[in-house]
Amino acid sequence: MSQLDRDGYFDAWSDLHGGYDPRGSSLVRSWLSVAYALARPLARTGVAPDVVTAIGVLVSACAAALAAGDGAAWLVGAALAVLLSGLLDNLDGAVAVLTGRATRWGHVLDSLADRVSDLLYLVALWLAGAQPAVCVVAGTLMFLQEYARARAAAGGMTEIGVVTVWERPTRVIVTAAFLASGAALGDLWPELGAGVWVALGVVGLVQLLRTVRRRLG
Repeated sequence: MSQLDRDGYFDAWSDLHGGYDPRGSSLVRSWLSVAYALARPLARTGVAPDVVTAIGVLVSACAAALAAGDGAAWLVGAALAVLLSGLLDNLDGAVAVLTGRATRWGHVLDSLADRVSDLLYLVALWLAGAQPAVCVVAGTLMFLQEYARARAAAGGMTEIGVVTVWERPTRVIVTAAFLASGAALGDLWPELGAGVWVALGVVGLVQLLRTVRRRLG
């Protein structure tokens, strides 16, 4: 079976995401380009996309466990695990598209896995020194954004709507960056990372709701 080229992959991804063209956002385009490049050899092995999804969640759990360790090396390990889990989160969908095994069930499973991983990122920040209350607020804002997007789709909005400042790639990068900073600069940085989650969570939710209101009236 011949594999799609990158533009073909973008088109297939767009079909699965309500017609949103990933070429319109440099962040999404770059993120998906990396996933495409890494997924091509993985797809040739015949690995099931659901297996990649499960491994991604396990790696997120490892990030939280590493963040509980005592010492800078543990936080560096946690940061690397967050980055790896974020990469795996994109590889499962890319493998599904490249192998022609993208399904609606896989989309639901991937969304659930994303939310579990998001929560595990916050657990990692908490174990690294962030205040529990701040992490709870951050998680609530994340869930509100994703719930609003899901309800908008149920209400008839066929497109993603808008790529906000607070999508999965940004959450991965922010979490990894502040865990690594905690290793180098002290315990204050994981707490600042949770604060960034809250600030960007507010902005992202507002961006999404404005678009949903405009589209759905």
